[in-house]
This record gives sequence, structure tokens and C-alpha cells, in this order.
Amino acid sequence: MVIQLHDKVEEDKLRRVVDYFRGEIYQRPPLRSSVKRTLRKRSIYEIEVLEYTGRFALVRVSSDPGTYMRKLAHDMGLLLGVGAHMRELRRTRTGPFKEDETLFTMQEVMEAVTLWRESGDERLLRRVVQPVEVSVVHMPKIMILDTAVDAVAHGANLAAPGVARLTSDVRKGSTVALLTLKGELVALGVSQYDSGEIKNMSRGVVVKVKRVYMPTGVYPQAWRRQVSKT
Repeated sequence: MVIQLHDKVEEDKLRRVVDYFRGEIYQRPPLRSSVKRTLRKRSIYEIEVLEYTGRFALVRVSSDPGTYMRKLAHDMGLLLGVGAHMRELRRTRTGPFKEDETLFTMQEVMEAVTLWRESGDERLLRRVVQPVEVSVVHMPKIMILDTAVDAVAHGANLAAPGVARLTSDVRKGSTVALLTLKGELVALGVSQYDSGEIKNMSRGVVVKVKRVYMPTGVYPQAWRRQVSKT
């Protein structure tokens, strides 16, 4: 992002203040925000000054989702004692997507669709339109049994008997991706236990489902047959 300072400061002072924001910070959403203005904690993983001209600073930031860059620039100005505001913002990466590797412009999307419609060539379209599973490659994952898929697709939480296998980076409170044994994304949820604990569980809810992606009816409704037997 580009930060405009309201007065000149020494570059060394600017860099010291910017470094101060590395790590965990507290933010309250700005007045023009659509969310409730409650104090929240966010992590700044990387932050550095790339260029500085005396009034304008180009700053690269890697942070948690939901970090308010406009508020970050404002707070830097307060610590510098001169005031500041965000002039420009450019997002170069979100999750596994990077602008120079996996993201495409609307012009490229239009060209891919036009090529497919006019000639039937779908090679460019397949590069532009990526499977939804690409969006969760960086997340902890739990593969679930076929018999549990439709229940989760209906919004049910994942219970221990439905777990087939999982990655070792599942942590309590972390967002996890629930996948079929074929690697299809079913839902996202919040893990209630660490991976080591889940492996030893035979009952109880292990993931509370927050968002479902797979339509119902794709997999057999084994859960209804089980209910009917009770």
C-alpha cells in the first residue's frame, strides 16, 4: 500500500515505526465499516518499507485476513506524530492465489470464454477457471467417509465416526477443509480438537461446519437410512 504522510519525517524513524507493527496488533474497525466496531486482534507477519520519498511510503504487508490497512496507515501516522492516511492499496496475494501466477484479469477471462464459444478450445478456459479445491490447498484438511458426506452437505457437524484421515496440522480452533476421499471440497469448519486427539476419538463432534460448498444429493443419504433404523 501507499501511505501519504501529512508531514516529512526521517526515513530511519519511519522504518522504526513500521517495524513496531510487526506481530500481533489490536484494531477497531473504522467508522465507515460495515461490521461491528469491536476491538479485534490481528497478526502482521511481514511488513517493510519498499520506497520512501519524504511524503509517500510504499509498504508491503503480509497479514491475517480482515486486517484494516487504512487503519494501519492511520495508526502509523499517530505514532510518527505527523498523521497519515492510505493513498493506494493493491492486493498481490490472498491465500494460495498470487497475482503473477494464479490470478487473471477480466480481459483474460473474456478472451478465454470467447475462444471456447467460437472454436470449442477450452484450454485457456481451464487455466482461468480453476477448481474450488485450489482455494484450500494451504489449509489443514480432514477427509471424510462417503457415508458422512451428504450429512455434512446438509449442514450437519462432522462427528468422529465420519473421519477417514486428516493432515497433521489440524489444530483446535483452526479453520479446516472437509474433503471427500476423492479430494472434492465438501465444507469448511472449525476444528474442536488437535489432529492427535481426533485420531483417537470414536465419538463426538470434531468439526463444527461453518460453510457448505457441495450440493446435497451428490453422495448417498446414508445418514437418513441410519436414522430410520433407530
